[in-house]
Amino acid sequence: MSVNQHPPSAQPKRMGRLASAAVLATALEWFDFMIYSTAAALVFGELFFPSFSGVAGTLASFATFAVGFLARPLGGVVAGHLGDRFGRKPPLVGAMVVMGVATFGIGVLPTYEAIGVWAPVLLVVLRLVQGLGVGAQWGGAALLLTEHAPVERRGYYGSLIQTGSIIGAVVGNALFLVLTSAMSDGAFTDWGWRVPFLTGLVLVAIGIYVQLKIEDTPVFRSLRAQSAAKAAGVRKAPLREAIRLYWRQILQAAGAFFVVNATFYILISGMLDYGTQHAGMSKTTILLCVMAAGATQLVTIPLFGALSDRRGRRKQYLVGALLMAVFAFPLFALVGTGSVPLVLLGLIGGFTIHAVMYGPQAALFAEMFPADVRYSGASLGFQLASVLAGGLAPFVMTALLAATGSAWSVSLYIVAMSVLTFVAVFTIRESFRRDLHETSQQAAEKAAALS
Repeated sequence: MSVNQHPPSAQPKRMGRLASAAVLATALEWFDFMIYSTAAALVFGELFFPSFSGVAGTLASFATFAVGFLARPLGGVVAGHLGDRFGRKPPLVGAMVVMGVATFGIGVLPTYEAIGVWAPVLLVVLRLVQGLGVGAQWGGAALLLTEHAPVERRGYYGSLIQTGSIIGAVVGNALFLVLTSAMSDGAFTDWGWRVPFLTGLVLVAIGIYVQLKIEDTPVFRSLRAQSAAKAAGVRKAPLREAIRLYWRQILQAAGAFFVVNATFYILISGMLDYGTQHAGMSKTTILLCVMAAGATQLVTIPLFGALSDRRGRRKQYLVGALLMAVFAFPLFALVGTGSVPLVLLGLIGGFTIHAVMYGPQAALFAEMFPADVRYSGASLGFQLASVLAGGLAPFVMTALLAATGSAWSVSLYIVAMSVLTFVAVFTIRESFRRDLHETSQQAAEKAAALS
């Protein structure tokens, strides 16, 4: 194959197999990562921080939840470097193995009562390892689909990766719902919470399948062919080049993800504590509401991903940021009633607006960076926002509610992040349906020819 010829996009039947494998891997990865947030809201405070008061224990458990996000940029950096040098698949497989082992470790971890201060210490260590795994995973899974997909369906296939995280979160909440419904509070606190974590080793088996059965993307195969022909191709230091040449795009990507990431964790995790502590709902009821509302994204995320294939990513994203700012106050007004129909209305509204932005995000990020630094640039932008927005969101929400006694402070927090995201996306140069095979050298040559 000539270096000027690109490997073809995957055929529809093969895209279906690729999508199934990528979505399953993502769902299991995020199942493992998100069950921690549910356990942090429900039991970790009393099991690992028993000397703290109720609010302080919840804050401490959410702080350990946030610790996982501190490791995500490192996971994204390492995976990005490896993914741009050696292929999109190896870091994805490694991420699944790391996550599966860490999650299983949490499932067998003794509590504070058994080993004292070592319990929270080991919990933090395992959460950090989880963060490394999930930080490495997103870029590989997103590029596996967007770089295989036909250009006219790039937004749709990229959105399927996002549904994987929703499937994982919903299934995790569903499992906790079954456990809390079927068991007494004492049995759930004693051992029932461990059951979801023990499934972590399943992810290792999925990683082995992906390694053996899935081919790397046409874009990376094209880069490798260019390198073999001594043309511009795989870079020796892609992370350094991504930061040097595309630092603006990395910051723009981080800003674009800010309100998306933060509101997701407010909806999926923070609302569990808010529903029980401030709206007078039982654990089972608020879990059921969050799970049912979150499940609607299995439809809305692909819908808005496909819509972006027709109308572009940037304008749709801007609309989503505006809608989230407007809905920030009605969201808490509805959930604060404690009425199941109104709580569902508020949560479904929040999740739907979230999907307006989350659906096209994988395609937007892929189109922001050239092929030879794409994994590094997209992963770094994604994971920076995860630390500054997502990981801290439930902690900030709990602290604001404790300090002000009212949800208006959390609504203002969402508005501020919506403004940040709007500004970041507004400054992004439209690259709708960009040729994903284009390298940074080719992009520079094109820009020079147009200047």
